[in-house]
Amino acid sequence: MPASPPPTPAPSEERRLVTALFCDLVGFTPLSESLDPEDIRDIQAEYFEAMRGQIERYGGTVEKYAGDAVLALFGAPAVHEDDAERAVLCALGMQAAIEPVAERARQR
Repeated sequence: MPASPPPTPAPSEERRLVTALFCDLVGFTPLSESLDPEDIRDIQAEYFEAMRGQIERYGGTVEKYAGDAVLALFGAPAVHEDDAERAVLCALGMQAAIEPVAERARQR
């Protein structure tokens, strides 16, 4: 009988203070009902790319994409003294970054 592999060590746990930033597209459901799936895919990809760019610019990490939502964390895995401020600045940057995406979506 072959020897079983050594057990995988349990992940270490650590308590941290993190800032979570959640954003989604207002009116995405009606928009998705009125456009072709390929157009929705393209809009969503452009939106996710724009949001990811802002999150990374301010030192955050994308935790999850779900539907038209993005969840970002500031303070995990990288920690900065001003993570909460970075999240607020990121949110403002996201609002500016979505404008060109929204304009192209309106033209479809």
